[in-house]
Amino acid sequence: MNNVPRVSRVEFEILSLLRSKEMYGLEMVKESSILKRGTVYVTLERMADKGYVKSREAERAPHESGMPRRIYSISGLGQRALAAAQAAAAAYLSWEIVPQ
Repeated sequence: MNNVPRVSRVEFEILSLLRSKEMYGLEMVKESSILKRGTVYVTLERMADKGYVKSREAERAPHESGMPRRIYSISGLGQRALAAAQAAAAAYLSWEIVPQ
């Protein structure tokens, strides 16, 4: 059981968003009610270190300036971590409370 990937609530949210498409960090913040602009990139960097997400530099139009944008996608390990977290949540929610 030690090799089951574990994810935090914020990591779960990010993996859920990335399950269907690649996204920018701020795009994730806009689509989520729990992600915050000040922490999303720190979390994405940590998730990349764990191997849960991959990123690539987006091409910019010649007239655009500023820092290069990064586009994030879920990795194979991230997909397995998300599936494990979903299975754990489903098992937890399926427990019945038996009155004493």
